[in-house]
Amino acid sequence: MAITAQRFTALDVFRGMTVCFMIIVNTPGNGATTFSPLLHAKWHGFTPTDLVFPSFLFAVGNALSFVMNRYRTMPTSQVWTKILKRVIIIFMLGFLMYWFPFVHWEEGRLVGNELGSTRIFGVLQRIALCFGIAALLVYYLDGRRALMVSIVGLLVYWALLLLFGEPGAQLTLHGNAVLKLDNWLVGAKHLYMGEGVPFDPEGLLSTLPAVANVTAGFAAGHFLQKQGKNYEALAKLLLTGCTLLLAAYLWNLTFPINKKLWTSSFVVLTVAIDCIILALLVYVIDLRGKTTWTYFFEVFGRNPLFIYLLSEVLSILLYFFRTGDESYYAAIFKSVFLPLGGYVGSFLFAIIFMLICWIVGYLLDKRKIYIRV
Repeated sequence: MAITAQRFTALDVFRGMTVCFMIIVNTPGNGATTFSPLLHAKWHGFTPTDLVFPSFLFAVGNALSFVMNRYRTMPTSQVWTKILKRVIIIFMLGFLMYWFPFVHWEEGRLVGNELGSTRIFGVLQRIALCFGIAALLVYYLDGRRALMVSIVGLLVYWALLLLFGEPGAQLTLHGNAVLKLDNWLVGAKHLYMGEGVPFDPEGLLSTLPAVANVTAGFAAGHFLQKQGKNYEALAKLLLTGCTLLLAAYLWNLTFPINKKLWTSSFVVLTVAIDCIILALLVYVIDLRGKTTWTYFFEVFGRNPLFIYLLSEVLSILLYFFRTGDESYYAAIFKSVFLPLGGYVGSFLFAIIFMLICWIVGYLLDKRKIYIRV
């Protein structure tokens, strides 16, 4: 069956919901008083927040399913140029975002941020690498074989963690192979410090299993385009999601679900949930025609990378600029939102911040401005 040229609103809404939730969980008014579902699992385990980033990668795969046919009509050199250009731009945007604003306050004066201690890997960097690898896999193989290669990658990653981690501590914060490779490759100064020690949850080695989130997203998008909007396709997508859900929890018994290590069981779990969510969206939007609520999320979905980057830069600037001894970020929370209650105020701060980003996306959409890289 030929793939249809129709656009699925459900796929656009899925991408927009992911960006919306990503902004909310990234910008609470106060991390110490954040509702627990809006926090990442401390190590092994899973929370709703842990679904956000892999869902973004799944959405990247969905989008790739729409452009791959166009890639196949181009000369190979042009395809490589397009893919590598996008990888480099997104990777560098991520790197510059961690270096930004290039200076910091130290004893009341501005001091330059050292390039030698800037985080190298991160969210946008992982998106760039996973997109590039998945795009090339799909381009040279068909979607099914690319997915099979990704599944092999999940098994290889499991073996690498067991073989090269510290004996008896392969899946711990201090003894995992992801940390060992990053330390050897870029050094501790270039790693994320959010765990209290140098460790990057977007490290190079854990990019290997994350590619599967993109190829799975491609497979889901390709499947929906090929099968069309019907109950049979919906049932197959739901069945796939439920089967993967069972597989993830069985695998969890020997290879724990862990977002920060991006374990293979974590990949299977998040792909399962994404398939189920996407099936529900297809049912509500494309089969039942309930679309009065979708525009809000479509705004996010039409400029996803730009709006995400905007949210991060705006947050950084609010932390950078100061009033007295505290940042504007902290001052706004304390004066406006804290009186509403620690947890409620923190949540409302995140909602308002997300809505500000939405307004920018809305203005761009009304002017038909779509920023692509």
